[in-house]
Amino acid sequence: MHSRGIHPVFHSSLLRIHLPNDDRRFLGRLDTQVLHFDDEREPEWTVSKIRSHLGAREDAIFEVEWKAGDVTWLPYADISHLDALAEYLDLIGVTNINNLPDAQAHPLATTHNHC
Repeated sequence: MHSRGIHPVFHSSLLRIHLPNDDRRFLGRLDTQVLHFDDEREPEWTVSKIRSHLGAREDAIFEVEWKAGDVTWLPYADISHLDALAEYLDLIGVTNINNLPDAQAHPLATTHNHC
């Protein structure tokens, strides 16, 4: 190291207390927040679940909860390929997107158990 001008010593004033990453500000740093890669599509963040929807059928928008903890609203066209959508439709008793009823509120709000 000395031959390259690097000295294996440093001054103690350069030391700082370690502060862990803020996962809310800097997403994607945990194993559970990794990108999902698919040969046919662009890489995308991993979805935890779909929480609710507004509207009906293919015109609906969906409340998506990401593994990173963020929640966003996305149109059907953006999430039609997700397994989470199939799980959500099954959870509310719908077999096909064309049977998705019009929702003006959170359809699962009354089914959550609060312990």
